[in-house]
Amino acid sequence: MSLAIQIPPGLQYDGPLVETASGGTAPNWVEYQKVKEYTNAFVIINDTKVLLGYKKRGFGVGLWNGFGGKVDPGETSAQAAVRELEEESGITAPLELCGTLFFVVEGVDTAFNINIFRAYEYSGTITETDEMRPEWFGIQESLLPRSNPSPAAGSEVAADGERSDALPPIPLDKMWADDQFWMPLMFSRRHFVGRADFAPNGTESNNTAMLKYWFGAAPE
Repeated sequence: MSLAIQIPPGLQYDGPLVETASGGTAPNWVEYQKVKEYTNAFVIINDTKVLLGYKKRGFGVGLWNGFGGKVDPGETSAQAAVRELEEESGITAPLELCGTLFFVVEGVDTAFNINIFRAYEYSGTITETDEMRPEWFGIQESLLPRSNPSPAAGSEVAADGERSDALPPIPLDKMWADDQFWMPLMFSRRHFVGRADFAPNGTESNNTAMLKYWFGAAPE
């Protein structure tokens, strides 16, 4: 049975939660004045590989991430997720909401509320765009839940015929520093929420400049 816990400012979740990770060097959460809505979407095949995109320009340039962006006026978060996935990778997918992340950058008055979506199938042809370069990565065992271990090496062939063991592992050293904490929750199909506060230089390239962070998920 999970205990009642206090989640960080900015996050909202009505169901039971258990803390999965927390830390940082800052004693308090960074203050913010406004919140902007964003999305981030991931396509996962056979629980063994995931589609990521290399950011070629703009915010987060040089990092691997899912596919997403701002929620435009008049559209829902789910509609924005589908639109952004198609604009950035050329595909469509039956996306489902699986978590929410809340990012604050020290010295920036606007916080980022990011709804995370996932899908287990897709349609269309994966295509590089001006903003993102898509690539498949194998999900390493360290990011998979114990109840859903990766298949034995050489045993898994994805629906598109590509062997997952032939793919490079998810490049955590070239991603946002918080990804290592919530991606296992996404792969385990647990709903999750989390907040991470970053130092100003933490938005330009991967580093460990998280001032304070907290992540929680629905009980297993």
